[in-house]
Amino acid sequence: MSRALAIDYGTVRTGLAVTDSLCMIANPLTTVDTKELWPFLEQYINKENVTTVIVGYPTHLNGELADIVPLINELITRLQQHFPSIVVEKHDERFTSKIAYQAIVTGGLKKKKRADKGLIDRISATIMLEEWLENK
Repeated sequence: MSRALAIDYGTVRTGLAVTDSLCMIANPLTTVDTKELWPFLEQYINKENVTTVIVGYPTHLNGELADIVPLINELITRLQQHFPSIVVEKHDERFTSKIAYQAIVTGGLKKKKRADKGLIDRISATIMLEEWLENK
């Protein structure tokens, strides 16, 4: 069975989400410091049967690419070079952080837990993965 992995890349930390082995349900995986992202990805991808990686691709409302896109493009290129059998797809991540924060508030988490930006990153990655699953 295969898994899809979603990456909500950030300059400080990166949220990750993964599907179940049937590639039907999206679940938050973890948040890692971005400087530790590559070692984490190498270990995870080599251990699990990841066949697709969905990378959040941020754009502004006017369609212009966000400033972080060159770093994301580097990550995509590195993934494609090191894991040529894995499909890497870009996913429009507009509003995922806002949707994630609203879901956390609606879920009734206390203010202290809502301040956990890593939680927002994981939930954002999960939302991207859910959207990808719905569209596939």
